[in-house]
Amino acid sequence: MSAAAPAAALPRPPAAGLRATQAGASRRGMLRLLLSLAAALLCLPGSLTAHAAESGRTPLPAIEIANPGQCVEPKDVIRRDHMKFLRHQRDLTMHEGIRTKKYSLNECVSCHASKKTGSVLGEGGFCQNCHDYAAVRPDCWDCHQPRVQPAAKGRADAATADLLQAMQRGRGGAETKP
Repeated sequence: MSAAAPAAALPRPPAAGLRATQAGASRRGMLRLLLSLAAALLCLPGSLTAHAAESGRTPLPAIEIANPGQCVEPKDVIRRDHMKFLRHQRDLTMHEGIRTKKYSLNECVSCHASKKTGSVLGEGGFCQNCHDYAAVRPDCWDCHQPRVQPAAKGRADAATADLLQAMQRGRGGAETKP
């Protein structure tokens, strides 16, 4: 009868029981560690943002508006979407021949150009400061002048002269006087 004893009644060797207990403890410890790490990661972004704001590690750009006044849009809107307004204005002008002043690049330059240099680029330039801060390189100045344009005489306006020069450079033709 003793030979037919159930398997559960057989005693385990001591090493097997110790390994099972260690494995269970190891799994519980690993689970605790993972939960702790997950909780720490959930709290981390908020604390990093608060720390960066408190310490002021990244200074905001110094923006000086040469001709302060009312902008065409509220400050937060123009900072976020000015490139969209300029692109839309470009498309209206180039493709449909519609010229308005509200989002005209020349109007932006006339308000924001430095009184010292007459430009929005260079050291302390309005556009230069923000675009350096944001690490972007706008391509506006590939065709347009970053300086305040004097009033054109005998032509529609300075924007037309800018456009004509850009078109002539773009097609590789010789520049002619209008």
